[in-house]
Amino acid sequence: MPEDSTETPSIVTCTAPVNIAVIKYWGKRNEDLILPINSSLSVTLHQDQLKTTTTVAISRSFQEDRLWLNGKEEDISHPRLQSCLREIRRLARKRRSDGDPRSTESVGLSHKVHICSVNNFPTAAGLASSAAGFACLVYTLAQAFGVEGELSGIARQGSGSACRSMYGGFVQWIMGHKEDGKDSVAQQVEPEGHWPELRILVLVVGLSAKGSGNVLVKYCCHILRHR
Repeated sequence: MPEDSTETPSIVTCTAPVNIAVIKYWGKRNEDLILPINSSLSVTLHQDQLKTTTTVAISRSFQEDRLWLNGKEEDISHPRLQSCLREIRRLARKRRSDGDPRSTESVGLSHKVHICSVNNFPTAAGLASSAAGFACLVYTLAQAFGVEGELSGIARQGSGSACRSMYGGFVQWIMGHKEDGKDSVAQQVEPEGHWPELRILVLVVGLSAKGSGNVLVKYCCHILRHR
């Protein structure tokens, strides 16, 4: 991340896990808000193996919002990215206007952000990198701007399955029924230790992104039972 001046920016770094759906959602009833036509269930993988690490820096000296993914600058104007940024800033402004004493006064809400995100696994290759990426982005932005509370609905607007990566263990994405999507959120249904025998085997056979022919990363569930 380049330095724009001698001013020290406000910096927050967080990590988020990958999740693998065991009951998938099969389409969207609203493409813009990413609202599914059915609820889904996933298992969150351990961050010791697969995770996204995101750093957010905020400074008055930054001229524009910028994003780097795995060391390469990307277009931050993508509508889903902008949706997450816009919603976090809206909540931060609301919290400050409400006079919440826990609001982060030291961070200027009009200041631009620089975002660096790194996956320790192949990106866009079938391993839910967008889920971990948007979950990590939303949580890190929330920490940087002093926003608390339910965040899975914001992560959902970046990538539907990202809402499930906001929690560990077994997580349900509730389809909801409201047109504005306020009730389409994730919730943990069982903790990480609920099924200790469960193992996920990730077999990496290539590093290319999917769409270049075949999906080059496959995964499967392998259940180990105690004898």
